[in-house]
Amino acid sequence: MSTSQSHKKHDVFISFRGEDTRKTFIVHLHHALKKENIDVFVDNNLKTGDEVWDSLVEAIKDSHMSLVVFSKTYATSKWCLNELLKILEYRKLQDQVVIPVFYNIDPSHVRYQKESYEIAFGKYERESRNDEYLKKKVSDWKKALHDAAGISGWDSSHFR
Repeated sequence: MSTSQSHKKHDVFISFRGEDTRKTFIVHLHHALKKENIDVFVDNNLKTGDEVWDSLVEAIKDSHMSLVVFSKTYATSKWCLNELLKILEYRKLQDQVVIPVFYNIDPSHVRYQKESYEIAFGKYERESRNDEYLKKKVSDWKKALHDAAGISGWDSSHFR
């Protein structure tokens, strides 16, 4: 393990698609965790650019656990999908705890890329026809979604 579990900066890193969760679920989740004195990293204060990616990777690495909030539009973001790859990498390298949260989406849609995920991946596959790097990336994203959705997590449909 490269980073000691006791010397992590954050308790929780939250990965989410901002357009459909930031102002609803994420605000409430962040508030509830902070209320319990849980240090949470949410990308609210980051600007755009390469340094943002480096900051996110560092935050993932320096967190005890990651919550991945899968929503209907999560797969439409290559950024989110790349974040998921990093989260799963640190799960493997550092035994980081990863908890998937299925917010208004069936876990099987994530695991098997159905409905909105199927549409997003149809677009990626069309884009990658002549791009071997992107083809490999699309394959990696599919595997990551399949693997992450197979981890025991929280399904919001069970709590309405």
